Amino acid sequence: MRGASTKRDILHAMSDEFHLDPARVRRSFDEAAKTYDTAAVVPSEIRNRLMERLDFVKLQPKVVLDLGAGTGHSSKALKVRYKSAEVLAIDLAPRMLAEADRQQSWLRKFHRIAGDAHRLPIKDASTQLVFSNLMLEWCHDPDAVFQEIRRVLQPGGLLTFATLGPDTLRELREAWRKLDACPHVHRFIDMHDLGDALMRAGLAEPVMDTERLTVTYPHLDALLKELVASGSSNLADGRTRGLTAKGQLESLRQALRPASEQSALSVTVEVVYGHAWAGELRPRSRAGGEVRIPVSNVTRMKR
Repeated sequence: MRGASTKRDILHAMSDEFHLDPARVRRSFDEAAKTYDTAAVVPSEIRNRLMERLDFVKLQPKVVLDLGAGTGHSSKALKVRYKSAEVLAIDLAPRMLAEADRQQSWLRKFHRIAGDAHRLPIKDASTQLVFSNLMLEWCHDPDAVFQEIRRVLQPGGLLTFATLGPDTLRELREAWRKLDACPHVHRFIDMHDLGDALMRAGLAEPVMDTERLTVTYPHLDALLKELVASGSSNLADGRTRGLTAKGQLESLRQALRPASEQSALSVTVEVVYGHAWAGELRPRSRAGGEVRIPVSNVTRMKR
């Protein structure tokens, strides 16, 4: 039995930690729709920081796409910022969009559309701004998402987004690795790989930067409860199925136990910010499949 368990763990570990099934992602966020707002303290802070970056952009869009709109807070803020614009709130999870109706007012209406970022139900060249807060890390194919964004943006339109980088929840990931070989925290894509994907999609002048936030929790259970309530459960293909055993949780608590002088559990959140512009549409393929990216177009900044 021990040998069979070890073999099963190895097979799980060999699964693609980056791949996420869209159906599971949709189900997870649908189930979290009622609890998301009370649990999403970190996403709210990142949303505010991403929104502030629009202060430095001279753009008066007629159509704004809030991609991964969730419960609609970004859509509402975008409608306040761009009063005459038509705001389209798109999300994979219909129940999240149902909750987004709470953010509507008769003066600040936005459209709610259930849709997959890999196949946007939007016409070509129909938007001038795509805003996306913490959606990209739940997509299994960033290249397809960026290509779709490029398709719906008019030339001169802007994509601005925030997503999570590889250091996010590294403390939790490293603690689990002391216990078994299975992925218990799904992997997040590196900033430079995202910059490459932007260029492959034909988005111009990409600028990328990162910052690291330290978030504290009174104990492990508070962190795990927040992850579940916000829909951010482990959805990696190689994850173990079923509930985590009490013994495993206790071992995880021991592995994460903070230093004696600390009274709280601290975890890292690496935030990756990016923006890029839509130029004229070009053929996607190049001779030899080569894509050249000037180093100056992908920069690293830390706060």
